Amino acid sequence: MAAGLSSWGMSTSRPALSEAVAFALANETPFPRDLRAYLEAGHFEPPPYNAVIGPIFPRGAPNGLILQNGTRLADWGDTRQADMTFSVAKSYLSLLAGIAWADGLLSDLDAPVRDLIQDGGFESDQNSTITWRHLLTNTSEWEGELFGKSDVIDRGRDLAREGSGKKGQARPLQAPGTYWEYNDVRVNRFSLCLLRLFRRPLPEVFAERILDPIGGSRDWVWYPYDNAFVEVDGRTLPSVPGGTHWGGGMRIHAEDQALIGRLVLQGGEWNGRQILPRQWLEWSLTPCALNPSYGFLWWLNGAGRWPEAPRESIFAMGAGGNVTWILPPAGLVAVMRWIHPEKIGAFCALVARALA
Repeated sequence: MAAGLSSWGMSTSRPALSEAVAFALANETPFPRDLRAYLEAGHFEPPPYNAVIGPIFPRGAPNGLILQNGTRLADWGDTRQADMTFSVAKSYLSLLAGIAWADGLLSDLDAPVRDLIQDGGFESDQNSTITWRHLLTNTSEWEGELFGKSDVIDRGRDLAREGSGKKGQARPLQAPGTYWEYNDVRVNRFSLCLLRLFRRPLPEVFAERILDPIGGSRDWVWYPYDNAFVEVDGRTLPSVPGGTHWGGGMRIHAEDQALIGRLVLQGGEWNGRQILPRQWLEWSLTPCALNPSYGFLWWLNGAGRWPEAPRESIFAMGAGGNVTWILPPAGLVAVMRWIHPEKIGAFCALVARALA
């Protein structure tokens, strides 16, 4: 940690950032500290579809940090507080897919998934033409049940009305690649596909190929659901989810998340070593055809989804106000934990103004 900066309370080496830091602290997420009770009360959907099937822990207080060109400019709260990070884990699955591509395990993004994954999940008429690109862009329209959760639960999901909008209706499915929908069951199916490609638990690959090389900690844990274990080469391995919708998922602190953000900002390069393929990151941060605000499991702001934030902003975004924000023109990486989701754009505007 840079001299003079504390991960407790509020500190900044740039007085102009004080307003942004104070704003983050003053605008805490509405998610209560008892996350299990909140999910079990039906935040995402009503019973019985909301049943928690994986570990979940109470959250801590808001915290975060701001880096520019690798220099720490400000922080607030306890940035080594490991908390559930919800759908930020989707962007981590995207990075793992890049490792699989670099290793030759996944060579053609537009090939049917069933060419490589033959576990019964891609044999139906609806699923047989799904490609890797479809899974990466949330356009697969995959149909089925995984670990006791049906894809129908998230059909019709409207993120702008999360927690209040109607969803879970068995609408007619479209052809793969023709309809965009944010669906956690389908993302979890993608995660299972990656497990089958690597033939190793994804957290092991994530540690060895991504976080360890950039100086990350081992303070994080990526939890599977209680029933999410499959057989691979005669071994029973965990399949981790791309969020904490039903418990499980990534529990990590802001320090490690900032390192991951820097790696993406730097085009996958770290101290002269290419950790992630630059080409993969370019593809990942290109808007998909059906949603200009989405790439390969990354959120993009070119179409102004967050109107107050700079259009060049890139986000790994999780429910409850868990955000890694990357602003390439400014060399900026910021991590926000437990900020009010409706205040993310305003926070980004304050930081961008302070650094202008």
